[in-house]
Amino acid sequence: MSLPPQRTKPKAVPRHRPRSGGARAEARRGPPKPREEGPQRIAKLLARAGIASRRDVERMIAEGRIALHGEAVTTPATLLESIEGLTVDGRPVRPAAATRLLRFYKPLGTITAARDPKGRATIYDRLPAGQPRLMPVGRLDFMTEGLLLITHDGELKRQLEPPRTAVVRRYRARAFGIVSQIELERLAEGITIEGVHYGSIEANLERRTGRNCWIELSLTEGKNREVRKVLAHLGLQVSRLIRTAYGPFDLAGLEPCGVDEVPAVALAEFRSSLR
Repeated sequence: MSLPPQRTKPKAVPRHRPRSGGARAEARRGPPKPREEGPQRIAKLLARAGIASRRDVERMIAEGRIALHGEAVTTPATLLESIEGLTVDGRPVRPAAATRLLRFYKPLGTITAARDPKGRATIYDRLPAGQPRLMPVGRLDFMTEGLLLITHDGELKRQLEPPRTAVVRRYRARAFGIVSQIELERLAEGITIEGVHYGSIEANLERRTGRNCWIELSLTEGKNREVRKVLAHLGLQVSRLIRTAYGPFDLAGLEPCGVDEVPAVALAEFRSSLR
């Protein structure tokens, strides 16, 4: 399955959307935080080692699955200098490997989860076998396709997901209905639907054929089914939704179920640009 043709236009490599307020906002934020040194919370160390997300580590501690030098760890507030002596389910925790970030073209009809009670296919059913434990950065719903970033590094995942880092997600939506460019441009001001506020969305009417149209959208929040809900509010019925990019990484060269690794240099450059 190939993507529909896009308009021909210069393609800039997105970094992240600057927050409003310019220099004043930068002044409020203050200088960058120094790199953390010394003892750190056990959940953070295990997330960096690729064991699980911080929240999952806390759950594993409550279940008595994590031990230090043979003694069960009882609180996620435990501070450690390193992972030396830590075990999970009796197995020693290995030092974190070099951080890897994969691009994956999530196909239609898969869920972004490790398992599904309804028996539907998951992204792990479509990923190549033999991979280390991998975690998706954010989610795409069952009928949304496109770019899904995947990593074994819980800290990188946590760094890329929250809206405060302002990483731009780009989508293309095919929708049925009539909408004007002026209506789409109003989304840049944000919109509240059924008590939920959605932040600024840059939307452009790419092309229209009869009552069907293609719309390009860029946003930084990525709330649950955000694009579908916002377009439905405008009277549009989305029939196809593709995430084309997440930050500077896009779908170039990938077909559905395709996967490759982001070069280490590109990943390091991107991480250094994040707030």
